[in-house]
Formats: sequence, C-alpha cells, structure tokens
Amino acid sequence: MRHGVAAALLIAGVAYPFAVYFGLEYLNAAWLALPLALLWLARAIWTPACQPGGRVLAAIVVVFCAAMAWANSAAWLRAYPVLINTLLFIVFAGSLRHGPPVIERLARMRHPELPPQGVRYTRRVTQVWTGFFLVNGTIASLMGLWAPWNWWTAYNGCISYIIMGLLMAGEWLLRPPSAKGLARR
Repeated sequence: MRHGVAAALLIAGVAYPFAVYFGLEYLNAAWLALPLALLWLARAIWTPACQPGGRVLAAIVVVFCAAMAWANSAAWLRAYPVLINTLLFIVFAGSLRHGPPVIERLARMRHPELPPQGVRYTRRVTQVWTGFFLVNGTIASLMGLWAPWNWWTAYNGCISYIIMGLLMAGEWLLRPPSAKGLARR
C-alpha cells in the first residue's frame, strides 16, 4: 500500500500544474486541493515511523493542502510547488548538517559498506540537489507571484522536470569511475 501511495503522489506531483491549469476552468480551488491532502494523509499514515521526518513533512503538506482548500483561492494553488521544493531543500540541507546526507542514505541501501570516496561523492551530490531545490523553489515562487498561469504551468509541470532529468543524467555521466558501481548492482 505504501508504494501505491508513493506512486500516486509522484503522478499527482507531475500532473498537479496541469490539473490546476485546466481544472480551475471547471472546479474551484478547494476541489483541487482536497484530493492532494488525502494523498498526503495516506502517506503520513503508511510512512514508517523510523523514516526521518517522513510523517512530519507529510503532516505539514496535509495542513497546507487543507489551508488551500479552506482558502479556496487559486493563488494558494501556486504555492504548492514552492512548499514541496522548500521541504526538499530543508531535508537535503538538514542531512548535510546532521548526516548522513540523503544521497548517501540512498546509496547505502544497495551498498551498506560504502567506501570513503563514495561517502564524499554522495555528499557532493546531496549538495548539488540542495542547491537545485533552492533555485527551483525560488523560480517556482517567482512564477507563482508574477507569471501568467500558462508560464507557471509550463515551468512547474514541464521545465522543472526536464531540468531535474538533465541534472540526473549529468550526474550519471560525470560520476567518477570509482562511484559508477553505486547505481548498478
């Protein structure tokens, strides 16, 4: 069930800008925010208690989505990508300060005995993603404040994911040979 909720949230996250853009023509903002709140509530329920910040972050998003629904304002809908980027920035930056870094944790799932160069490399990759979430959240915020709906939708529903994909591909291409095995076994 947990993986189904995670997949539904991923799909909802990608579809969200388009659902907002097209949905506002037929629905009020509350009807767009409530299903998202329910998905995040399900995530909070099925997130293991041992997952750092998992339930707290999900609860923050549930409260935010409930506030969006209560406000029933299209302007609030634009803030959702900003919130998600802010929370991811906090998680990644916090892991750099109070380790282990997020990417190291992910790497250790497959390689529990991560060599020192792998630890350094995963720390650097976590720093890059931290910067990405900061910049992406800032752009999402600026788009939310000043851009027309079609620009906001294009950036948050397409361009930011293309940049994310390029970042992933670039990391894989630039990954040092000593770290190439981290993703393959």
